[in-house]
Amino acid sequence: MGIGISILLIAIGAILLWAVTATVAGVSINTIGVILIVVGAIGLLVGLLATSRRTSDPAVER
Repeated sequence: MGIGISILLIAIGAILLWAVTATVAGVSINTIGVILIVVGAIGLLVGLLATSRRTSDPAVER
């Protein structure tokens, strides 16, 4: 998962959590928003760690 997709998931999750007031029978939109924010944050951290390791390793030649 790329950094851009992670930020997109966080943004969609935030919209679902705080901006959407509609209700759907059997589905909690707020819970879906929280799940998207958590998954996006984990993906963002993994993406940033992978990028920092790739760019800070002096042994890797490009």
